Order: sequence, then C-alpha cells, then structure tokens
Amino acid sequence: MLTGHLRGLLRLFTVLLIATVLHACGGGGGSPGTTGPVTPTPITTGALNLTTSGLPAGVNASVRITGPNNYQQDLTQPQTISGLAPGSYTIAAAPVSANNVTYQPAPASQTASVAAGVTANASVAYSGAALALTTAEVVTGLDNPSWLISPPGDTRLFVTERRGRVRIVENGVTRGAPFLDIIPRVGFEGEGGLLSLAFDPQFARNGYFYVYYIDLQRNITIERFTVGQNPALADPTSGLVILRVPHPDFLNHMGGQVTFGPDGYLYLGTGDGGGAGDPQGNARNLRVLLGKMLRIDVSRSTVTQPYAIPPDNPYRDGVAGRPEIWASGVRNPWRFSFDGDRLYIADVGQDQREEINIAATSQGGLNYGWNLMEGIACYGADNCDRNGLTLPAYDYAHGLDDVNGCSVTGGFVYRGRALPELTGRYLFSDFCRGWLKSFYASTGGAVAEERNWNIPNIGRVVSFGQDNEGELYMITSGGSIHKIVRTGAQ
Repeated sequence: MLTGHLRGLLRLFTVLLIATVLHACGGGGGSPGTTGPVTPTPITTGALNLTTSGLPAGVNASVRITGPNNYQQDLTQPQTISGLAPGSYTIAAAPVSANNVTYQPAPASQTASVAAGVTANASVAYSGAALALTTAEVVTGLDNPSWLISPPGDTRLFVTERRGRVRIVENGVTRGAPFLDIIPRVGFEGEGGLLSLAFDPQFARNGYFYVYYIDLQRNITIERFTVGQNPALADPTSGLVILRVPHPDFLNHMGGQVTFGPDGYLYLGTGDGGGAGDPQGNARNLRVLLGKMLRIDVSRSTVTQPYAIPPDNPYRDGVAGRPEIWASGVRNPWRFSFDGDRLYIADVGQDQREEINIAATSQGGLNYGWNLMEGIACYGADNCDRNGLTLPAYDYAHGLDDVNGCSVTGGFVYRGRALPELTGRYLFSDFCRGWLKSFYASTGGAVAEERNWNIPNIGRVVSFGQDNEGELYMITSGGSIHKIVRTGAQ
C-alpha cells in the first residue's frame, strides 16, 4: 500500500510529466494551430541547351542567340543557358575558318521556344572543306588597264587605262564617258602611261584624287584633280601638279603607284630610271628621287607649296639625302600596298630574281640593296657587302626559261569577308606566268604558308585591285578584270 505521502508525490510527478509533454507539443492551453499546405514559388524562366559538333579541337564555334527583351549572347562552345524569359529565341551560326578550311554551320539559323520550367534544345553541326580559289570575269574590253580602286563607301570600281583615261565600272558595265581623260598630256611610250590613282582620305569631303602618270617630257608626274558636281565626272581643269621626277634616259623602270598610307601621307614608288643594272646608279643615290619609295604630305597643297615633308622622314633636313625619300635601293616597285602598319613592296627584278619587301611604316630610311643585290643574291657578283642593307622577306628565282616567272606583280593582304580563310594572307602574281600565290607574314616578318592556288590561266597579270569591301581583283594586259572568288561561287 502506498502511503498518502507517496501517492501525493506520484500525482505531482504525473502532472509535471503531462505539462512537459504538452509544452513540447505546442500545447499548454488553447488551440495548437495548423500550418496547412505550402504554396511553391512559381517558376517563371526556362533554359536553352546548345550543342555543337564537327569542329576540330581548338576551333571555336560562332553562334549568336537573340530573344525577348533584347536578349543577346554570343557562344563559342556548347552551353546551357538558364534564367531565360519564355519566348522564341533565334540561334544564328556563322562560318568559322581554320587552316585554310571554312566550316559551314547547319542550320545557319533556327528558332527555339523556351517555356517556363523547361529546357529547350538546339544543335549546330559544322562541316568543312578546304578552300579552293578561281576568278570570275567582271568586265572586259578595257584599253590597257593598269589599276583598280574604289573610294571608301563607294561600290563603283575606278580603273585607270594607260593611255590616259579613268573609267568607272558599275555592276560589270563600263560607263561610256570616262571619269577623267588626260590623254593629251600622257606619254605612252615604253612602260609609260597613266599608271595608278589614289583617293584622298577626305575624298567624301574635298573630292580630291591623285594620279601617277608619265608626261610628254618623260617625267614621272603626280597630279591632283577634283571630282565635278556630277560624281561620275572629274573636273579636267582642276589639275594641280604635286611632284615631277625627271626620267629622261630610258623608257622602262618608271615605277607606277601612288597610295595613301595609314599615316595619311602620300607614298609613291619610282623606278631606277631604266636600263639594265641601273647604269646611272640612281637606286642607292640619296640625291636623286629615282629608285626610291617617296613619302610626302599633301594635306595642305597649294600652287606655291604643292607638298610638305613629314616630320619623321629620315632625310628631312636634306643633308644626307633628299627629304622626300622614305626608302632607297629599289629597282622598279611597280606595286606596293599597306596592311595596317606594314608596307609590302613588290620590286621587279632584273634577270634572275623577284622580291617582296615587308617593313613597318615606322621604319624609314631602309636600303633594299639594288643594284648591289637582286633579291637575296648579289647582283653580277659572287660576293657583295650586305652591311646596312635590308634583305627581302620573300623572293623567287626565275628558273630556266622563266618557268617560275619573270616580273612580280604585287597585290594585297586580304581583309575582305567573302573568303575568311584568306584573312591576313598576302596575294601576288607574276606578269609572265599569271599564277596566283599567297603567303602569311608573321609579326616578325617571317614568311610561311606559301601556296599556289592553281587558278585557270587568265593571261598576263599587270596589277591587282581592291574594292571598298576588301575584295581583290586581277587585271590583265588583255583588258579584262577578274575577281578572286571561291570555287563554285556565282
């Protein structure tokens, strides 16, 4: 029998135990309450999973995704993009190029519908083929064409004819009326004629352009003209002679190009005066302007001062040499071109070798060695002193019976959009063989990736041309112009 005292203690313990349990359960008087069902946070965004295939290791895709709320993102690798607003997304894939192969995407454009809480899928498959080039005839029937150029932002092609006319070609049709006709003042003997044209960097504002021709007294002449009120006609009375260089003795090696450099100055390449082997010794004589690359400032030309000397010309003070000279020791730099801050000079050789020189536009005062050297070889001797000379970045031998060529025709570094595999490659030809070749020059000037494109024979290539989109053309002595295109292109 429990005593009364023990029964009391037991009742107290029971009460305390019940109170503890009720407290732990949220009790202790009143309703314990209920939480009810939990409402989940709504999902308002979706995702897009992009996969790519067909590209070799190390080559990135080029995909742009656009969608609602001005969404845009560029991808180079497979990826899942989350947090996208529901709606329709466009996946646009661009071709990519590597090692002379262009990889085409399929599909090039597609759409994907992104819904909230759902991952949409899109895939791009690339396939590639090695680049092959050919030419497409643009126009024919020209009279001894020598040069082709387009003003910035202008789709027209301006072509010089050696007899003294500038023609305009639009959509493959040559305008009947020439843009400029200076036949009465042009000497057409030998290698003479109207040889090139350059548009002023401010042509859209001032209408100025410059021509390089041989006059009736056999002077190399640079003259500025102005376009008339009709944009298809220049004003033939607007001429301002900028520079004349006497070339009295021979009918060859007259140079032939005038071009604005990236620095805004006017560059021109003069021949050595003609005759075999530079008999006058002009090319390395810094007191004459023959056999040189010249550089002048025509930004403020007037009748009394047609040009000024740029402040960093190497012989500006006129003590060591003529202040117009930028480089010396060239034989006949018929064609040269700029690519950014680099100058490519194709210098026609004598009997054995052709050369292409590459230099930064900051490297004034270089001596390319003619007539001590022809290409990388000593001219007319087994040994020669090469101290102070700049050797060509590239040269080639004529070979037996000129099997490799006889007269280099310089071109351009390709910067167009139609042939991305060619980007950064310098294209050139040879007057005697008409082939099309290219190479890549590294930042240090080392030449690699030389290639012959094995185009169909189009005849003697006298020059290259470049339009305002960076596409390249080949000009033949037969009067035709051919655009460089991808094989199979229309």
